[in-house]
Amino acid sequence: MLEYSETYGLATRFFRALAPTFRYWMRTEVHVYAFSIAANVLLSFFPFLIVSVSLSRIFFDYTTTVTAIDFALHDYFPNVFSQFLHNNLPQRQSPEVISMVLLLFTANGIFEPLEVALNRVWGIPENRSFLRNQLVSLALIFVCGGLALLSLGFAAINHSSLSGNRLSVWTTTFFLKLAAAPLAAVILLLVYRFLPNGRPPLKRVVPAAIGVGLLLELLKYVVALLWPWFDGKLLREYGVFRYSATLIFLAFFASMLVLAGAEWSARGHRFDRVPSAADESIVEEGAD
Repeated sequence: MLEYSETYGLATRFFRALAPTFRYWMRTEVHVYAFSIAANVLLSFFPFLIVSVSLSRIFFDYTTTVTAIDFALHDYFPNVFSQFLHNNLPQRQSPEVISMVLLLFTANGIFEPLEVALNRVWGIPENRSFLRNQLVSLALIFVCGGLALLSLGFAAINHSSLSGNRLSVWTTTFFLKLAAAPLAAVILLLVYRFLPNGRPPLKRVVPAAIGVGLLLELLKYVVALLWPWFDGKLLREYGVFRYSATLIFLAFFASMLVLAGAEWSARGHRFDRVPSAADESIVEEGAD
C-alpha cells in the first residue's frame, strides 16, 4: 500500500510539473515561433549540406566526406528522406562563397524568432536590435556549425582509418549515435545561455540542455516508428512537396521541444519579477 502511495505521489508530481509546459505549448505565439524557426531550417538546411561537403573536401576525399554525412543523415532522418538527401548531395570541389553567405543569412533567421521566444520565456522586456541579433546569431552559427562539422570530421577520420574493414560501418554508426546527444546538449546550452538578451543562470540552463538533448534523440526513434504512416500521409497531401513538408514538420516538433526546455528552465526565475516560493517549489518538483 505504501509503494502504491509513493508511486501515485511521484506520478502526480510528474504531471503537475508537465502541466505548465502543456499550457505553454497551447499558446498561439509559441506555434508562431516554432513554425518560423522550421521555415528557416528549410531554407538553411541544403546550403548547410553544401558548405559541409565543400569544407570537408579540404581535409578528406569526396567518398569519405559523403559517407560520413550519409551516416549522419540516416541517423537523424527516416530512411526514405535520408536517401533522397543523399542522392542530391552536391559534388563540389571547393567551398562555395555564395552558399556560405546564403547559409549565414538563412541561419540567422532561425535565431531571430528563437531569441524573441527565449526573451518572452525569461521575462526579458526588450529584444536585441536587428544588428546585435545578427552578430550574436553569427557567432552561434560559427560555433554550433563548427561543432557539427567537427563531429562529421571525427566520423570521416574513423571511417578513413577503418577503410576496407567490415567493422567500419558499425563503429562509425556507433560513434555518431554516441556523440549525438552530448553534441545536441552542448549546442542547446550555448543557445539557452547566450541567445536571450540577458544571462540566464547556468544551474537552470544546463539541466534543460541535457534533458532536451535526450528528448531530441528520443524524437528520432519516435519518428522512425511512425514514419511509414506519416510518409504515406505526406505523399498523398503534398505530392512533390513531400520532402519539404517533412523537413518543416520535423523542425517544428524539434523546435517545440527546444522551447519547452526553455520554459522549464525559466519557470520561477523571470527577469521582470522576483520569483515566488510557489514557482520555485514547482521547479524543484520538476527537477525531482
